[in-house]
Amino acid sequence: MHAPYLTVVVPCYNESENLRRGVLDEMHSYLCEQDYAYEVVVSDDDSTDDSRDLVRQSIATKPAFRLVENAHGGKPSAVWGGIQAARGSIVLFTDMDQSTPIDQIARLLPRFSEGYDVVIGSRGYSRRDFPLYRRLGSAVFRAFRRLLLLRNISDTQCGFKAMRTDVARCLFPRLEAIARPTQASGWRVTAFDVELLYLAERAGLAIAEVVVEWSDRDVSRGKGKSYWRESKEMAEQVWRIKRNAWRGLYRMEDGPCE
Repeated sequence: MHAPYLTVVVPCYNESENLRRGVLDEMHSYLCEQDYAYEVVVSDDDSTDDSRDLVRQSIATKPAFRLVENAHGGKPSAVWGGIQAARGSIVLFTDMDQSTPIDQIARLLPRFSEGYDVVIGSRGYSRRDFPLYRRLGSAVFRAFRRLLLLRNISDTQCGFKAMRTDVARCLFPRLEAIARPTQASGWRVTAFDVELLYLAERAGLAIAEVVVEWSDRDVSRGKGKSYWRESKEMAEQVWRIKRNAWRGLYRMEDGPCE
């Protein structure tokens, strides 16, 4: 079997409601019409609901889809589990809720032929189904983060990012959540995207940011989300990344990712 060109990694933690509305069918319908070989790796983070059973049922008729079952470690750990299983030369990680639909990959892939190593989706400023308080909170977070890190990147938090698979395998083991894991409990928002892009920047990799369509489609109820708690945790994590940088924890001692 020939290796696919694209691997889509979908982290999964208590996604029952999103799975029931057919998000994997949406991905399949689009990808099977493309002229490149692909695979989809659903990387489950030890869901406590029936997500794994629902994934198994859905992919039973989708040969290019696989389920990877992980111990609970949080979103970056689940994404890393999928990347380790990837066979494609390009890897995309995208959220199960498909707030950025899979067809937006068509906007990202051409940038690799232009020489970019990392191509990320950006939600821009016209986000559908995004209430005013979240718009304001996003603007504050973006200003705070750009003051400290990644001044040339507008949106670090869009859950739609692609990179060369060899680059992903170079960068992810350097993430704090992977290199120095702590006990994970439940679902938590994470700033691993900021750290990942900062590492890519430090490595001298070419990063492109592409505006993609986005609207909030997340209907999951098993994560215990709290916008204000998550905002506080995100700010703390960004500050920790900056402190880690000051402490010299992001030196690329064994060479850049090439």
